[in-house]
Parts: sequence; structure tokens; C-alpha cells
Amino acid sequence: MKVIKEKHPLVMRWTHWVNFPILAIMIWSGLLIYWANDVYTVTIFGHRFVKFFPDWFNKAFHIPYRLAEGMAYHFLFMWFFALNGFLYVLYTIFSGQWRYLLPNRHSFREAWLVLLHDLHIRKTVPPQKKYNAAQRIAYTAIIVMGFGSLVTGLAIYKPVQLYWLTWLCGGYTMARIIHFILTVGYVLFFIIHIVQVILAGWNNFRSVISGFEVKESSENVNS
Repeated sequence: MKVIKEKHPLVMRWTHWVNFPILAIMIWSGLLIYWANDVYTVTIFGHRFVKFFPDWFNKAFHIPYRLAEGMAYHFLFMWFFALNGFLYVLYTIFSGQWRYLLPNRHSFREAWLVLLHDLHIRKTVPPQKKYNAAQRIAYTAIIVMGFGSLVTGLAIYKPVQLYWLTWLCGGYTMARIIHFILTVGYVLFFIIHIVQVILAGWNNFRSVISGFEVKESSENVNS
């Protein structure tokens, strides 16, 4: 017998889905800004292996010569990003949902078991409550990353007025590097997140939309 159980509250679902288009706009507008001074490369012993981003990428997405447009969108949606993030954090604190999200002392060991299971190396299903250990670590990390993006973004945006914040970030250049690394982290998180959603199946995806999941009742399992 199948039963319907509540899994994700409305506020958590709302902030989850709202954050996706906001973050997409932030990354897109950030690329428009970055083109004006694309200094980052992976260089070892004087040899450049990777350049962020090659000219064909910029031209394909019509990025060049749109600095003012990128800054306007970036600094506008920055506030939506911050408000949505603060709403999410406040809700998890006051609703008690943080208990399901924060990693515990067993999370890093169990996250390794989750990885082995996803790679089909380990057949035994790792411990799974509302979120497994890998999800706890990832969802907590993304909150910390969001806070880091906000702090470093403000340090870059107002380096004179918020000089103390820029100093805490290690200076303007370091704040910009951290901001860029965090952006790359969002892209990697998104790719891994999509793969995990596909592996988890339709029932899990449906719960993020409706807030409910369909599960086998314990009575049916015991029988």
C-alpha cells in the first residue's frame, strides 16, 4: 500500500525554485562584467593551460561590449539573491528544518558511502533520512557559498565605502578571485545536483514541486 507523506515545506520549495533563475541571471551578468577584465587563467611554469573564457565563448553568447548592461543586472538581482537567501536561512532556523540540513559527525564518512553507492561500487544503500549525508554537506556548503558571494560581491562593488570588508577579504584582488571561484563552484554544484536528481528518480523530483512524496507504508512492507 502506498501512502503520501509531506517532505518539503512551501517556503523551502519556493526559495529553492526562485533561486535558480536569480542565480542564472547573476552568473550571466557576471560574465558580461568579467569580459571587461578577463584576467584569470590556469598557468603552470609559464604555460597557460586554461583561459576563462576563450574568445569563441564570449562571441557565441554575445558577451563583449556589454559591461554597463551586466553591471545593471548584476547589482539589481544581487538584492533578490540576498533576500531569498536570508528568507531561506531564517525559515530553516525558526522552523527547525536546520536539524535535517546540518552535517553531523558521521556525515563525511557516510557521504563517502553515498558516493560509492552512486558509482555502483557499493550495493548497500547508505543511511537515508530526509537528506542523506552528501546532501547535508552540499546544501550547507551552498549556503556558506552564498554568504561568501554576497560578502565578496559587496567588497568588489564598494571597495572604498566598505574598505573594512574589502580588507577582511584580503583586498580587492583577492575578493574578486574568491568571488570568481565561488561562481565556478555554483556551476559545478548545479551539474552534480542535476545528476543526483536524475539518479534519485521521479518521486524525489515530484516532492520538490508538490511538497509530498509517495512511499510504501510500513504495514505493507511488514506484511
